[in-house]
Amino acid sequence: MELKERLAVELGAARARTLDLLAPLADAELTRQHSTLMSPLVWDLAHVGNYEDLWLVRATGGDAVAAGIDHLYDAFRNPRSTRPSLPLLDPAGARSYLAKVRGTALEALERARLEDGQPLLDGGFVYKMVLQHEHQHDETMLATLQLMDAPGYRPDDLGGHPRAGVEQRPASTCHSAWPEVLVEAGPFVMGTDSDDWAYDNERPAHVVDLPPFLIDRLPTTNRRWLEFVEAGGYHQARWWSDEGWAWRLEAGLEHPGGWRRHGTASWSRDRFGHHDDLDLDEAVQHVCWYEADAYARWRGQRLPTEAEWEKAASWHAPSSTKRRYPWGNGDPGDALANLGQRRFGPARVASLPDGASPWGCEQMVGDVWEWTSSDFRPYPGFRAFPYREYSEVFWGPDHKVLRGGSWATHPTAVRTTFRNWDYPIRRQIFAGVRCARDVPGRF
Repeated sequence: MELKERLAVELGAARARTLDLLAPLADAELTRQHSTLMSPLVWDLAHVGNYEDLWLVRATGGDAVAAGIDHLYDAFRNPRSTRPSLPLLDPAGARSYLAKVRGTALEALERARLEDGQPLLDGGFVYKMVLQHEHQHDETMLATLQLMDAPGYRPDDLGGHPRAGVEQRPASTCHSAWPEVLVEAGPFVMGTDSDDWAYDNERPAHVVDLPPFLIDRLPTTNRRWLEFVEAGGYHQARWWSDEGWAWRLEAGLEHPGGWRRHGTASWSRDRFGHHDDLDLDEAVQHVCWYEADAYARWRGQRLPTEAEWEKAASWHAPSSTKRRYPWGNGDPGDALANLGQRRFGPARVASLPDGASPWGCEQMVGDVWEWTSSDFRPYPGFRAFPYREYSEVFWGPDHKVLRGGSWATHPTAVRTTFRNWDYPIRRQIFAGVRCARDVPGRF
């Protein structure tokens, strides 16, 4: 398929996903702010159109569809907590705006010269950027839907399947002695110069030399996190950083988001308005960085650095080559990774062995974002492109890096070089943890 045709198809698929996510909801649910942590869903909807208006219409030489509403959908000018007070487009108006922008953008795509060396258009970069932006907002909207009182989604409501491509293995295979893998010492190439979907913060490629380390073969399960809860981990300050303990007390954290205790031995979890038994062998999700850091300390481990995470996920040492995905460069399939809201939740661990990395780590892409110990910092030689506000304004210790994508992440919006970041208190996102540790006896 020719590049322009592929981009048009991908744009159409992204828009269908966006509209399908919100189709079951009444207008009142779209305009209400369900949590001060999140925007009204109708803001996200129109923001997706406004971003496309900016980058696929105006930046490619066209006339704005609706420049007069830019200030309403500027994420930096309007914090989430204040967005309900803005004179936003209503749901019908937002959908109409999206349709007008898309028609204009597709006309511009027909005229665009994608191979003439202009950085914004070369290889369709700006179209891939906008595609990923829409899919990222779909994941944000899924987080909002999770925080709603009762959206009532089931996986099959929107084409998902509880066991899509995933063999739900017996629990006995998932909670034996927890396996670690050794990642040997040596240099590897971090980041990329060649991936034409990559954002500025993934660039440039550079060599990082790491000592050996051990990293969990599997993401942490609900079962293992429950051991932390029942051992009193949330009530022992020694496992927490000073900032983390202060936040635990302020926020009243007792267990991951969405968990509910029933009596002394039973737990359930809330997922999109449904309360089901807690699946102990799923990857744990809805934990913040402070919780992940405390859990790792309690285990006698630590969070991996993002360099360690990327090497464990992508580097094939025998050939000194980098993989776009843990299993190779082939596109994600159902047997390789749990992505794209196929299941509306994490898979059980050890259920996707075909997606293992060169070192044997499983489920490093999909299921849950994995917190690392690293602050969000630029790579050596970083250059902002095409705008500072995507990455550069977030540099520093206030944001921690997450890697790997979640079950809600679309396959086009994740790869082993992809860097996500958030505040260490955030746990409405679909985030979990994979622990690491130094090699014993190495000084």
